[in-house]
Amino acid sequence: MPSRTLPPPPPPVHLRTWPDRQTLLTDRGMALDELRRRQLGVHRLLLLWLCGFGGVVGWALLTTPLRLIEDEDATAFILGPVLALLGLAALAPGVIGVVLGLRSDRRARELTDAWLALDSHPASDARLRSPGLSLTWLLSSLAVCALGLWASFAAAAYAEPGRDTYADVALGMGVGLIVWLTGLIGAAKAVGHYRWALRKLGPAPTAGTHH
Repeated sequence: MPSRTLPPPPPPVHLRTWPDRQTLLTDRGMALDELRRRQLGVHRLLLLWLCGFGGVVGWALLTTPLRLIEDEDATAFILGPVLALLGLAALAPGVIGVVLGLRSDRRARELTDAWLALDSHPASDARLRSPGLSLTWLLSSLAVCALGLWASFAAAAYAEPGRDTYADVALGMGVGLIVWLTGLIGAAKAVGHYRWALRKLGPAPTAGTHH
């Protein structure tokens, strides 16, 4: 499968040419495994954090002109527009990356549902639960959320008049908000996957369950 595109949907009924059910299940399993990796792979979590880091860098550049103005720096009229443009240039890819990632996840979920509806094979479908990856997404994202909230509140609560400027507070609160939103997106994705697995695959079998 192409590394940059999602697997195709199942072919229409009149175009299906699988010679037997085992061949169908093999192709189905390969597509579902790839879709699972595209949605919950560690590389997706790292890409989300990279988008968040780009947002932090962009916000830091955007608040720099405000600091120059507060310091009555004469270069603010020259460097301000340049830094603002650089900030937007750093911020925009992160926002676009998050939006495209969310759209890709929605499309991947639709494809997963289509391949699941093609047949049923509980033994292999159980891998779609991905409890380890889901937990990794959830715990790491909650930690990122906590870090973002701490940064925002600390910037507002511990600002010292005469020492910390409005630019400092704006920088701290903006960075905290971006970090919090990054973690929130990851946590929402983990919870959404858990709810989807519960709805589509049913409760996970408990230890000692006999079939």
